[in-house]
Order: sequence, then structure tokens, then C-alpha cells
Amino acid sequence: MDQPGDLIETDVLIVGGGINGAGIARDAAGRGLRVLLCEKDDLAAHTSSASSKLIHGGLRYLEHYEFRLVRKALAEREVLLRSAPHIMRPLRFVMPHDSGQRPVWLIRAGLYLYDTLARREFLPGSQAIVLRSHAAGAPLKDSFTRGFVYSDGWVDDARLVVLNAIAARERGASILTRTACSALRRDAGHWTATLTHAQGSTRVKARCLVNAAGPWAAQFLQTATLAGPGKALRLIKGSHIVVPRLFDHDYAYIFQHPDGRIVFAMPYEQEFTLIGTTDLDYDGDLDQVAISDSEIAYLCTLSNRYFKRAITPGDVVWTYSGVRPLVEDDAASAAAATRDFRLELDDSAAPMLTVFGGKITTFRKLAEEAVDRIAPVLGNRSGAWTAAACLPGGDLFGGKPSNRGVVEFDSWLDGVGRRYPWLPRALALRYGRAYGSRIDILLARRQGMHELGPQIVPGLFAAEVDYLVEHEWATCAADILWRRSKLGLHAGKGSEQVLDEWIAQRTRVA
Repeated sequence: MDQPGDLIETDVLIVGGGINGAGIARDAAGRGLRVLLCEKDDLAAHTSSASSKLIHGGLRYLEHYEFRLVRKALAEREVLLRSAPHIMRPLRFVMPHDSGQRPVWLIRAGLYLYDTLARREFLPGSQAIVLRSHAAGAPLKDSFTRGFVYSDGWVDDARLVVLNAIAARERGASILTRTACSALRRDAGHWTATLTHAQGSTRVKARCLVNAAGPWAAQFLQTATLAGPGKALRLIKGSHIVVPRLFDHDYAYIFQHPDGRIVFAMPYEQEFTLIGTTDLDYDGDLDQVAISDSEIAYLCTLSNRYFKRAITPGDVVWTYSGVRPLVEDDAASAAAATRDFRLELDDSAAPMLTVFGGKITTFRKLAEEAVDRIAPVLGNRSGAWTAAACLPGGDLFGGKPSNRGVVEFDSWLDGVGRRYPWLPRALALRYGRAYGSRIDILLARRQGMHELGPQIVPGLFAAEVDYLVEHEWATCAADILWRRSKLGLHAGKGSEQVLDEWIAQRTRVA
């Protein structure tokens, strides 16, 4: 873990350790800029670990005529899948149709546009299906007889943030978690910041400041500039529920509620189904975001409209909620608010770039455009590079992104089994999905299960905890069980306390 010093001089100070901050840190460090990122909590502790976990163009955005955003996201879809095929994968979505929805011809036209707005190399196109004879039709109520299937992608959102942070560090960036930017002063040519952490405080002198604080961006901008209320963000709460598995196949579903909202139901963590999201304007405490009883009831009701197996709030085994900072565009509803981003560069005195909005699918493009804006101001003429680079662990078949990593992931995983024949298949799959080629770092010099150390909670061995603490900024059980992995769903009650105590004891011994 990076350790704060007494005084740090850097080119770029990034405030915010979500996907946008981590993506900008990676891009900027790769262009040779000195980068320091600070995050007041854990990486991806808020919005970036509370998404629907999709790499997608946003089919529903076509309804709002956001063709530019959809095209940009669709073009990124395969770029991202190639860059990190271990934490991302293609996913086929089934859209059941009933008489209360748009006519079939209009849906076909929308899916055709979705298929053709951007180039596809390995994702199959859309098609109409007969649900009574299709595997995805069996869990649905008999009233749904026809539907459509199309392609998008799934991502482990929290791990995506961590991989960008690792990539940034490998290129020289300093990543400081649980470190808040508590004070700022703008002088001619630089910023002076005070970063506060458990060990005290650190002073930083930075030539440029990047405000990637997500839902806090407008508030941070006001603090940094000492100005009155400026650009507004529309804060939208999205909540998800996780229930025991409702279907046994690998398809996901996209449902449209009569109120016009879109909700997904997706296979999750082998044993579960993930259902979400809601879209509600939010004005509460950004550090205490939680699902409401009415949101749980809403998602259960929507699920029961489609699936034969009814669920109740009592079936919910886990929930999560996040606040998305959307660009204020005067949309009538939260669901209609744009998911595009806006970058604002204030280059008076010391430059400051503020990130407004964005979605996880377009984070790389956002980061690229952000660094394109600040690099020339700092005298850096290096060009964009991330489109042709793997994220850490994504180089399964060589150093460059390729379709092979996506379409031949299972064969790569078979190779892991041959290299580590003592590793149980389920553990090899989880390690392979989480760490990709970095599994060789995790398992270096180990010859058997006994060398992974004690099993601290079900499925979690000491070797993995040590790896996550040393390489991925994990400091507590929540970091490991709910962000670096989702073992919290499988490990049982009391696991967080057991793991926290083990980490504390390990730290004392060290």
C-alpha cells in the first residue's frame, strides 16, 4: 500500500477513487504525468460498486434520442470486454413482449439500430424468439409467448475500479485510500492540498486538480473555488435486490414496467438473481445511502409480474444502493435524465478539471478526454493509449487486447487447471474470474491447498487476504467480502467480524 509522506509534489491531484478517478489516474500516469489519487473511503466504496454491473450501450436511451451516447457506449463495449475478459463477459438479454408494450415492428427497429450503431466483432446480433420453446421462456409466466434477445456485457464493477488503480500504480501513480482532501488553496500555478488520513496529514503541491468526487463533485467544486452554488448535479438513487436463483440458465432479462421504467434480472454469483434498478431523485446523506422498503416492494412486484416463482421482501438476501451523479438536463423523470458526462476545465491560475456525470461503460473515453484536456495545459503532448492496452490480469493470450480473451476464456481457465491441478475447480474459476493472469502472482510458489494458509471464512484463504491487502488496498472485511469479491453472500453471518479480527491480529503480528 502506498504510504503518505510529509510533502508530495505532483502534476495531477485526483480527488475521488471511483471509476472516473481511477480511470483518469491510469490514463494520466500512462502518459508520463506524476499522479496522486486520494479517496476518503475505499476504492469503489460508493457509486462505482453499486451499479447494475453492465457494460452496455443503453438500449433504453434510444427512447430519449440519445444516439450519440448510445453509439459511444456501444463502441466501448467490445473495447472494454477485450481489455479485461476476466472481470467482464458477454451476456445475452431476453426481452419478453406483451400487448401493453410497444408494437413488435418498433422494437425490431430499435434492436436493429442497437445492432448497427457501432461495429461488433464477436457479440451476436438480436433476434426474435418464441418463449414457449426457448430456455429463457420456462421461468416466465405462460402469458409471455414471444420476445427478443440481444447482446450486451456484464462487469464486476468494483474490481474494474481496482484494476484501473493497479494499472495507474504500475505506471508510477500514488493511490491513497482512506485519505480525505480536507483543505485546499489555489495559488498561481499550483494547488496546495492537505490530505487527512489515519496517521495524520500530508501536504501536497499539485500543478493541476481533478475533481472526480462523483456525487460530491458539485459540493467539492464549491469548496475548492470558494464560489456560490454553480453547476448542478441531479442525484439519482438506484437500488438493487438479490434473491435466491429464479432461473437456471445463463440469460439475463430486461423488463419494462407499465410505468416505463426498465429493470434487469440477471444471474448472479451462481446461486442468486440480481434485480434492479430503481431511479429516484435523492437529497439525503451521501454517506448513508440505503434501499427503502418501498423500493424492495417495487422490485418484488415487478419480478412477480414476469416470473412464475413469486418473491416477497422476505426472500431478499442482500441489497445495495448507490447515488449516480447525473448531469442536470431538466428531464421530467429520473429515468429520463441523461447518462452522458460533461468535463469542465477552469484554467485560471492553477487548472482544475471537474467531472460531471458519466456511466461505467464510457469511463475509459471519459478518462481519455479528461487527460486530453489537462495534458496540454501541463506541457504534456503524449497521446491517448488505453484503447490498445489490457487492464491488469486481462492479458490472457499475450500483452495486447484480443478477441481470444473473450471467446476463449474457458480454454484459458482450463489451462489454469492444468498449471494448478491441486486447485479445486470452483476456486480456480473464482480466482480466474477475479484475477485473470495475475492468478500467478496470487499462487506464486504454492504447490498445494495447504500452502494457501488457513481458511478464514468459507471460500477465503489467508493467501488471498494477504494478496488483497498487499496489492489491492484492502484493509477490512467489507473491502474483501463485498467489493474485492462477493464472498459475503456465501460466507454466512458473522463472517465480517471473523475476518476483521483475523486482519487485526495479522496487522499486530506484522
